[in-house]
Amino acid sequence: MNEKKTMLTYEGLKKLEEELHDLKVDRRREVAQLIKEARSQGDLSENAEYDAAKEEQAALEARIVQLEKMLRNAEVIDEDSLGGEVVSIGSTVKVFDMEYEEQLEYRIVGSTEADPLSGKISNESPLGLALIGRSLDEVVSVEAPDGAIEYRILEIA
Repeated sequence: MNEKKTMLTYEGLKKLEEELHDLKVDRRREVAQLIKEARSQGDLSENAEYDAAKEEQAALEARIVQLEKMLRNAEVIDEDSLGGEVVSIGSTVKVFDMEYEEQLEYRIVGSTEADPLSGKISNESPLGLALIGRSLDEVVSVEAPDGAIEYRILEIA
């Protein structure tokens, strides 16, 4: 079974590796201590602290498995090889919103790193999909609930 590739920038890869390390080293130790303390309180069948600690442990282990899978299937974007001619994952793109007549700047990243409030949009988002593979001065159209929105590509870095 082919697992989906996780597209990451080098920065995104480092963040995921740091989170995984923190979860495996520090958080596991903290949760184990919580379970130990809850066990020492006696009867486990009516021990809410023990149940909460075990649920936290399950969530922690699930996140560790998720991160390991993402890192195992990671494909790191070589940002040094990006040219300024065509939009690709890792590109920073300045566009002109033709409806609202404003200039916007986005960085195209994999869905794992997407954070629209920080200007990082996924390559799988409607705008990201419309921009990928396009060149300077091209106009792209993105379907939105209120109709199509057009953007002109002003700069690719």
